[in-house]
Amino acid sequence: MRRYPLHFRFQLLSMVWLVGLSGSAVAYGQDLPEGTGTGDPEVTVELRGRQRSRFRLAMPAMEGADLLSSEMAEAARVLERTLRSDLENSGVFLVQGPTELSVLALSGDPQRDFEIYRSLRNELLLTTLIKREASNTLVLEGRVFDLQSGEVVLGKRYQGQGSASVARRIGHTFSDEIVLFFSGRQGIALTSIAFYSDRNGFKEVYLMDSDGSNQRPITAHQSISMSPEWNPSGKEIAYISYFSGAPGIYLVDVASGAKTPLVTSGNFNISPSFSPDGKRVVFARSVGGGNTEIFMSNRDGSGLQQMTHSSGIDTNPEWSPSGQRIAFTSSRTGSPQIYMMDAEGANLRRVTFEGDYNDGASWSPDGTRMVYASRRRGTFDIAISDVVTLESRLLTNGGGSHETPSFSPDGKKIVFSSKRSAGSHNQTQIYSMDANGGNRRQLTREGNSFGPAWSGFFN
Repeated sequence: MRRYPLHFRFQLLSMVWLVGLSGSAVAYGQDLPEGTGTGDPEVTVELRGRQRSRFRLAMPAMEGADLLSSEMAEAARVLERTLRSDLENSGVFLVQGPTELSVLALSGDPQRDFEIYRSLRNELLLTTLIKREASNTLVLEGRVFDLQSGEVVLGKRYQGQGSASVARRIGHTFSDEIVLFFSGRQGIALTSIAFYSDRNGFKEVYLMDSDGSNQRPITAHQSISMSPEWNPSGKEIAYISYFSGAPGIYLVDVASGAKTPLVTSGNFNISPSFSPDGKRVVFARSVGGGNTEIFMSNRDGSGLQQMTHSSGIDTNPEWSPSGQRIAFTSSRTGSPQIYMMDAEGANLRRVTFEGDYNDGASWSPDGTRMVYASRRRGTFDIAISDVVTLESRLLTNGGGSHETPSFSPDGKKIVFSSKRSAGSHNQTQIYSMDANGGNRRQLTREGNSFGPAWSGFFN
């Protein structure tokens, strides 16, 4: 029995994943070919305190791509880039790719080469083989070796049509499997980010993969559509649109693109947020002489009820992961600040006290923290607060105006919009960073992009 420095036990099973045209993945239990596994399929993985930081993983170039047609070879390159990028940004691995590994004089003898890979302090080796089956079927075989024992600790086989989109999905899927195996937590590579952009002349809602790839529109109203918010099921997105005149809240089915109105009565309905069970929605709505308050309705727009009653502007509500509390922005004491209340509207509590403008709270998945935009030195930065102690700190520090943060579903990363100088123009683009503010990456580059919302884990 092999032991690894993580915290849980696995039954090592070989699996075949069939990736179809729809992009969905179906798993079937099946052994890998002889010689690819170990004689002892049970693996114990343990974590002792905080001794383990990241696994050192060698990932040489994919084998077999040079034997494919030009179109399938390009799909293979997309797959390899996607897999390597996902693992590098998972926070679980320190990856040495072909460039770093080029200094090694490999012999072709697996047992001898394991020791050579270890000379660069690697603990694991990921090998990937790509090949063609049938007319247009791309097959990936991936194996992770323990370099100490030389044993295969994880082996997967995937197949799908040889297109870039399917290849990208295979890469995301394999990455999430590796992350789950070695960390015990679900990877986020298969999650998505909704945002809105003016890149085509109108503000429309778009989707992209968690790494910024595969950007595509999901609305086409040729108007102003904005503020996307995921239903926890991942099957639909609520958003705001002005295409019929006054801003109303609409739903779009992610798979079909079908759109239905949610709340369009009155003259101002904005900033929707779903309850964790997806059955209710909170949003801001104009009342009286134009003041906005927080309202709640059922998912179909029925059962409308007013949740706040203040002389200030109440907006941008965000339901907590437990469903017990709602955070929102209010100017009831003068400057806009973050507050939270029970889901019934009681037990109001102010959360933010530093900065003269705090807005757009997003809860961490465990409900212990909020991130939001905070203006403290004349421009907005991303801040994070503990909801119990109310202690706060900045995650960004100037260099532009940073707003509309959203947590990844594992709580490890944050996506946000940032307005920075780009040549002679000021552009707003979407960035991601670790939840501590490090490892910042730009995800969008076309036009201006705003208001990102990270999906949950898809079932």
